[in-house]
Order: sequence, then structure tokens, then C-alpha cells
Amino acid sequence: MKKIAVFASGGGTDFQSVIDANVKEKFCEIKYLVASKPEIGAIDRAKKHGITPIVFNKDKQSLESFYEDLTATLQENGVELIVLAGWLKVVPASFIQAFADRIINIHPSLIPSFCGMGYYGLKVHKAAIDYGVKLSGATVHFVEADVDGGAIIMQRAVAVEEGDTPESLQARILKEEHTMLPLCVKLLCEGKIKKRGRQVCVEA
Repeated sequence: MKKIAVFASGGGTDFQSVIDANVKEKFCEIKYLVASKPEIGAIDRAKKHGITPIVFNKDKQSLESFYEDLTATLQENGVELIVLAGWLKVVPASFIQAFADRIINIHPSLIPSFCGMGYYGLKVHKAAIDYGVKLSGATVHFVEADVDGGAIIMQRAVAVEEGDTPESLQARILKEEHTMLPLCVKLLCEGKIKKRGRQVCVEA
């Protein structure tokens, strides 16, 4: 059974979706939660489920040294898959190389729309509404050095409705995130996702 680490920067609802799915089907061992700062909701979720938190504290360590130590810790403890579930720190090239094709991220739009540097949280949904698109959604993709530029694993579309606010659109997209992310983690752990360049084949 593959060991995974989930990275989060906020309340951790996407993290919780992976926990809940894994409780039902047990497709992986969630070895660590990596938190981008102390006292976020995701840490409480980890502790409740006996998952070890690793917390970045900018007052005690540089982000560069944190990633160096983190790489060593994850490799030494057999972590095979990294899941970015609302992680708001840029991932350095050295970390991506250490876990090449083993880091996935969920983004709240249909990539390549409304993605890249500066597009996170409600900003993504505001941009979609302001542009006037009729469909938005969520994307799970592999992580590469180009922010949100990795090969796409799975996408789910969500209609943008008349009168939507960033908050209302976010709420509907989160529902899709909470089913799609754990499904992708499960399929990866079962070896049912094959990546060839930018083409990704997902086996049913």
C-alpha cells in the first residue's frame, strides 16, 4: 500500500475528502499532513485521524531549508505520492525533481483557464465570473515547474449560473473537488493512471 503525504494551507476540506474516502476503501496510508503555517484547520483534521503533521513556521526556518528537510523526511519514510490539496506555497524545482511524476495538485478551474501565479482561492472564481464563462470546474494535474502547467489527469465541469458570486461558485466546485481528488489518489495508488508526456490515460 502506497504511503502518501497531503499538503494543505487552510481548513483542509480537500484533505478531509481524501481521509474520508480512504477510511471507506483503504487504498493508501496517509503518512503526513504538511501544513504551510501553524494553527490551520487541516492540522486539527490530521491529529483527529492520527496523521503526523509537519508544519512550516516562517519564524523558525526558511522555506528553502524546510523543503530540503521535508524531501529527506519523506524519502526516508517511504512516501511515494504527494497530494497538494490547497497548498499555497510555490514548490521548488528541486522538490519536484525528487518526486517526479509523483506530485499531483487540484486547482479550482478548468485548466488552462484561470490558472498560474496569482490564481488561487476566491480569485479564481471571481476571474471566471468577471470573464463571463459559462463553464468552470476543477482540474487534477501532475505538478511541474510551470505553475499549474503539468499534464492533466482529470477535470470536472461546473456551470456558472446567473447571479453567481465567487463564494457560491466555489461551493459548487468544491463538491466536485471532494469526489474527484480522492478518486485520483485512489487510481494513482492502484497504478491505474499512466502518464506519457502530456498525455494521461486513466483506467476505469
